Amino acid sequence: MTSLFTAAILGIVEGLTEFLPVSSTGHLIITGHLLGFTGEKAASFEVAIQLGAILAVVVLYWSRFWGLLFPVPNQKFSGIRGLYLLFLTSLPASVLGLLTHDFIKQHLFNPYTVAWALGVGAIMILIVEKKDLRPDCYTLDEVTPKLALGIGCFQCLALWPGFSRSAATIMGGMLLGAKRKIAAEYSFIAAVPIMFAATGYDMLKSYKLFTMADMPFLAVGFIVSFLSAWAAVKGFIYLLGKLTLRPFAYYRLAIAPLVLFFWS
Repeated sequence: MTSLFTAAILGIVEGLTEFLPVSSTGHLIITGHLLGFTGEKAASFEVAIQLGAILAVVVLYWSRFWGLLFPVPNQKFSGIRGLYLLFLTSLPASVLGLLTHDFIKQHLFNPYTVAWALGVGAIMILIVEKKDLRPDCYTLDEVTPKLALGIGCFQCLALWPGFSRSAATIMGGMLLGAKRKIAAEYSFIAAVPIMFAATGYDMLKSYKLFTMADMPFLAVGFIVSFLSAWAAVKGFIYLLGKLTLRPFAYYRLAIAPLVLFFWS
């Protein structure tokens, strides 16, 4: 872990893809293989720099997170109720992820499984976008416990590297009645607790892999991930006001066979 250029490239990939429905984990695995940066330590680094992307969301939506700690009058998505909604969304994937963590890292962190996840996720996105959905949730304050738990169940699909947590939760939100843009915003906010939990758990298990000499590498990945995630989230929300998720599905379908061909 000596090339700061490698850290910067991985930070850019993480930040740009973490909150887009294209799978950050999948792109990191593919990029890592192209750069020759693989193995247990590489996988843990890729998880660690997610903290930079998480922080970008916390800063961008700071008023919402502040409201979770200090309830805002006339806002239903705040205080205890807001925390309860996020708990419901985080619960299914947290439990399933805890039970399957070792299996996933051992068997699913490779370009082949990622390619299939990219393809399957793309097809699901196109199916969802083809449906005549009529949302009844137009703001974060209209998110109900039932909707929050339902999105959490869809989030379990993201345990398959390459599927994309963002794609799973946005699709789930849309199918369950949330407007596309609101499904995306809730997806960003709901990512924070589950990603903190997953990253923290992984780092507790693998922190001994790193030495003080690795700190500059980690720092570069973290900072670049934060900056690129900031730009990606702002741009994605803007695009959702003008586009559907179909372009992201077509992109996934385009790269999935290329990944399979390249590593076959």
